[in-house]
Formats: sequence, structure tokens, C-alpha cells
Amino acid sequence: MDFSLTTEQTLIRENARRFLQERVTPLIKGAEERGEFAWEILPELKNFGYIGGLLPEAAGGNDLGFIEWALLMEEAGYCWLGLRIVVNTININARLLDQFGNEDQKTRFLKPLLDCKKRLWVGITEPNHGSNVAGIETRAEDKGDHFIINGNKQWITNGIFGDFGILVAKTYSQALGLDGEISLFLIDKSETDYEAHRAPVMFAKSTATSVLSFNDAVVPKENLLGKPGDGLRQILSGLNYGRLNVAMGAVGAAQAALDLSIQYAKDRKQFGKPIGSYQLVQKHIVDMRVKTDAARALSYRAAWLMEQGESARLECSIAKLFATEAAHEVANKALQVHGGLGYSAEYPIERIFRDTRGGIIPEGTSEIQTLIIGREILGMSAFN
Repeated sequence: MDFSLTTEQTLIRENARRFLQERVTPLIKGAEERGEFAWEILPELKNFGYIGGLLPEAAGGNDLGFIEWALLMEEAGYCWLGLRIVVNTININARLLDQFGNEDQKTRFLKPLLDCKKRLWVGITEPNHGSNVAGIETRAEDKGDHFIINGNKQWITNGIFGDFGILVAKTYSQALGLDGEISLFLIDKSETDYEAHRAPVMFAKSTATSVLSFNDAVVPKENLLGKPGDGLRQILSGLNYGRLNVAMGAVGAAQAALDLSIQYAKDRKQFGKPIGSYQLVQKHIVDMRVKTDAARALSYRAAWLMEQGESARLECSIAKLFATEAAHEVANKALQVHGGLGYSAEYPIERIFRDTRGGIIPEGTSEIQTLIIGREILGMSAFN
């Protein structure tokens, strides 16, 4: 296994970092304050492969490999975890539409998504169901030429701003022979009425975390995505991809916190000399470096295995578990190194600290990852 980057991969990383620093970093403060992502930057992000990058060129993507994609996610996390979250949501939709959508659905939804003309969400989590996707309660009743949907979704990225989204619901249809099997539905805001309001949260303030409510909402039959009753398999098929995204974003955030702390420890003077010359501060910096390097190595390993065509289920869960927790530990130490300045909303450490804590939960909490890893190692499931 060789972790050295090719010339092309190095260029991808360097160009992405330069672009994000020059074009995206100046937008972060305003986006965080108004609680809405900087949508105007999406067309430029597409040029670097952030929109549909893993899709084949024939589908409108960049045909990137998983290592190249991992590098892009690391740089997104280094710049702004809110960016990584929005990009992840966009690409979940893109992958599902590319794999399971028919030609009409690709024309109506995938093409405008890849052209950066539509904002979107993914509706999985509910008030009573987060980790247990199979237990969701949102219902889709077959009424012949349409479905009637009732239920609530919670913690939905961009829910109040989305032009469309992919909704996970249990399907009930005598004609289709379905009695509570999960299906996916394309929800177009222009044709389906539903309520959306913001759910204030402590992290990723620009991603407009929302609650969606469906009360006898009408969804056309042609908006059923893929095979009816096949929704759980469709959603689960992308979990490794999502966990790799989260892990690499966490690595980037950890590296950002480390870099800021190194510079601060060199510049900040107390008792007549830089604080970096004191043993306890050096211990913090060393711990941060070790955690960041270990998280990167585990995440690169997962990306490399996926590049080889492996499922990497175990490795992606290990990477997600370790990297997200390590990133918050690094951010915590970074705040300690920065002292009172670390609390200030005028400096990045405060945001990185909040965002890395939030990153431990999505795409499967640390507890869920632990049970998945245990099942893979022991061959026994603790879920039942």
C-alpha cells in the first residue's frame, strides 16, 4: 500500500486548497452569521470536482477516484466543515439519481443539480429514528397515480432552502404488494406542499438544519426513485461513501486546528518567550499531530481499499469513528493552546471546536460505528 500521491493528485489538492482559501474562506463569516450556505460559489466548486466528482463523465461527473475524492473532502474540511456537509448532501443525491433514477428523473433532477441550479436535501432522520433507518415512521400511501405522504423529518441539511430532496418513507401499496417496505421519493417543492422550518443547532450554522413536516402531501407516482420497496438497500449502499466523506472532512478540520495552533504557539509570548517553548504547550501540539496523522492514515486506507473495488465497510467505520473523535480532541486542545482567544467567534477555533463536535454524530454515531466494527470483527451483531 503506497500512500504517496501522484503528480495529478498533488495538483488536485494544491489547486483545491488555493481556490478554497482565496474564494471560499472570505465567505464563511457572512454565511455563518446569516445561517445560509454561500450558494453562489457552487459553479466554481464544480470546476474542481466537488459537484458530482465521483460520477462518470458520461453522467456529467468528473470520474474521480476515491483517493482524489478523499483529498477534496479533506481540503473542504480544512477550509470549512459547513462546506463539506453541503457538498456531501449534494453528492448523496447525485449518486442516488445516477444509480437509480430513470432518464426522465435524471433530466428533471440530476442535470439541474450538476448544473448548480437547484438546492436540495436528503430526508432520512426522524424525531424517533436516527440510527435505525429501518424503523422510520413516515408513510407513503399508494393512491393510484400518486402517493400521499405523512410524517416528519428532523436534522435535515438545507431543508428550508431546498428546491427538491430525496425522502425516505415506508410504502403501503396493495397494487405493488408493499406493506411497510422502504422506498425513496423525489420531492419537488414546486409540486408537493410540505412545511419546513429551521432547527437551531450549535454546529454547521450555515447548513440550515431543518425540520420537515408532511401532512397528506401529494407526490406524483413518477417521482418514485428506483424500485418500490428497495429504498433501504439504496440508502445503505452509500453508507461507506458517506463515512469516508465525514472522516476526511474531520481530518481536514483537525489539520486546520493544528496549523493554527502551531502558528499561535510560535507568535504568542508569555513570561518573555513564545508559549511554544513551554513543555505543556509542546505536549498539546504533539498530541494534536499524532491524532491528526493517525486519522489521516486510517482514512486514506479506507479510500485506497475503495479505490481497489473493496467495500471497505470495516475500514470506513474505523476511519469515521477515529477521525471524528480525534478531530474534536484536536480542536479541544487547540482551544486550550489559544486560551481566551479560542472562545472568540472572531477566530476560527471557536467554529472548528463546535463543528468537530457535531461531526461525531452524522453518518452513524460513534456508538453505532463501534457496534458495526464489533460485528465485523466478531461476526456477531449487537443490534438484535
